[in-house]
Amino acid sequence: ALVIIVVLMAPLALQSWFTVDGWGFVLGALMSLVCAIPHEYIHAVCFRDTAYIYTNLKQGMLFVVGPEDMSKGRFIFMSLLPSIVFGLIPYIAGFTMHNVFLATLGAMSLGMGAGDYINVWNALWQMPKGALTYLYGFHSFWYRPDDGSRAEAAEE
Repeated sequence: ALVIIVVLMAPLALQSWFTVDGWGFVLGALMSLVCAIPHEYIHAVCFRDTAYIYTNLKQGMLFVVGPEDMSKGRFIFMSLLPSIVFGLIPYIAGFTMHNVFLATLGAMSLGMGAGDYINVWNALWQMPKGALTYLYGFHSFWYRPDDGSRAEAAEE
């Protein structure tokens, strides 16, 4: 997460309109923390049926699980949607409008989606065409619906 934030903040730091000592920067950084819970709710909305939001704020953990199987595309969309809403859109808007608050909110929120990017990377590189994924505990698993492997994996 820190690497992503540094990489995204570097171009901002080079802009004459960007100031770290102003309220826009501080409020943008704080707002990215406030957006952590809505970030998870956006994931949850992407489930068709039931979704559970798991929070362990002492360990800095927030995530969503649900008992439904998803296509690779839908899983990737579900994983990226909160980062697009709270990260990419504000980051681009802040850069375009020279708005420190939006740019900082976007950069910090994009960094906070690091765990989601790992899930997307794994889905892109590991899931074959036609595979489905499901979430179980802290993990996501994929299977091919035509070979019955879901039932076998669930029993392990």
